[in-house]
Amino acid sequence: MTTTRTGTKPAAKEYDRAAMASMVGTTVEWYDFFIYAQAAALIFADLFFKPMGSAGQIVSYVTVGISFVFRPLGAIVAGYLGDRLGRKRVLVATLAMMGAATVLIGVLPTYASIGIWAPILLILLRVVQGFSTGGEWGGAALLAVEHAPTKRRGFFGAFVQMGVPLGMLLATGVLALCTFTLTEEQFTTWGWRVPFLLSVVLIGVGFYIRSKVSESPVFAELKERRTESTTPIRTLFKKHPKQVVLAALSFIGTNGNGYMVIGGFIVAYATKTYGLGKTELLIATLASAVTWGVFTMIGAYWSDRRGRTTVMNVGNLAMVLFAVPFFLLIDTGNLGWIYVAMILFSVGLGLSYGPQPALFAELFPASIRYSGASISYAVGTIFGGAFAPTVAQWLLGKTGGTLAISIYLALLAAVSFVATMLIKDRSGRDLMV
Repeated sequence: MTTTRTGTKPAAKEYDRAAMASMVGTTVEWYDFFIYAQAAALIFADLFFKPMGSAGQIVSYVTVGISFVFRPLGAIVAGYLGDRLGRKRVLVATLAMMGAATVLIGVLPTYASIGIWAPILLILLRVVQGFSTGGEWGGAALLAVEHAPTKRRGFFGAFVQMGVPLGMLLATGVLALCTFTLTEEQFTTWGWRVPFLLSVVLIGVGFYIRSKVSESPVFAELKERRTESTTPIRTLFKKHPKQVVLAALSFIGTNGNGYMVIGGFIVAYATKTYGLGKTELLIATLASAVTWGVFTMIGAYWSDRRGRTTVMNVGNLAMVLFAVPFFLLIDTGNLGWIYVAMILFSVGLGLSYGPQPALFAELFPASIRYSGASISYAVGTIFGGAFAPTVAQWLLGKTGGTLAISIYLALLAAVSFVATMLIKDRSGRDLMV
């Protein structure tokens, strides 16, 4: 059981409440991201970058990656505030920023209406999304892990990670419903806006649940003892640069491989190359999301027994080995084999993803933990998934095939495998240290 040095410990119901608050927030965050990524893959090239011709699709993918560039800035600001003011306050602010930007994208005029201002405003809203997301994950992860019993940190931390498959399920389900019920013209004209506007509902739910959870007991004790860091960023990079680098590199494989599924590349590639329907491919993405979620929880549960790094590297190895078979199955052009590819691809993703919140929380001292976890995560996303769809599209254009993409994904996972091996597993460490 997690107990602070003053002898207090969270009530049992707080474990579940903190886990749910973390999961709901990240679900909203990833719902917002996925609907943008899918829209960027399917229609934004025509709506916002049409004058650029064939280059418009690559630029559309670049806007997905632009938000990642601003995640470290968001992580630095949120990390500083989270280590000084607390986890909960910062999480409310990041949720509000992310939601507002998403809704505004839903009402944004296209290039046909306001010309060059349309892509400019779109990119600015993506910057806001990236900034807010940079601070969201670290705070949510710590809120769940720092509330959790010592021997179940992996399990409770994984609820944060479940925001990815759940957000993916919601976003893809809404998009699939829109593409199924609307004509191509209706979806392109106004239907694509509906998923963005529906984000309002999720934001309301997220605010309500987060208002019910208490502050992290670890931060509360730091505050009581007046031992919170006054310069968390400086301390982090002065005393723990190795942990930041290794943590970031341990994540790039999962992030880069994951964005091949969630970043819209596979849907766009299979649609344009093999003439398959968008709805059927979005349903394949749903199947992938379910598998990802199941193995995220399996990986987290397993990490409480076998250690974080061991389980993460099982997932990393699975991604290395399946990178080439994945695209071989996709390139059959057969919908059934594409379903198999998407489902199997998500097994390694889940195993490597589930233990991550507990690993990051246990890697850094309490007084700079928000900064350490957030910055490591944000840097990992830049070198992992930020431009993975863009790189994949470029490699496809240069080579005319998918083998180069497979090699690229395998290399990302291999780097994470080595980095994770170099991390000292601190499962069960005292989180007040």
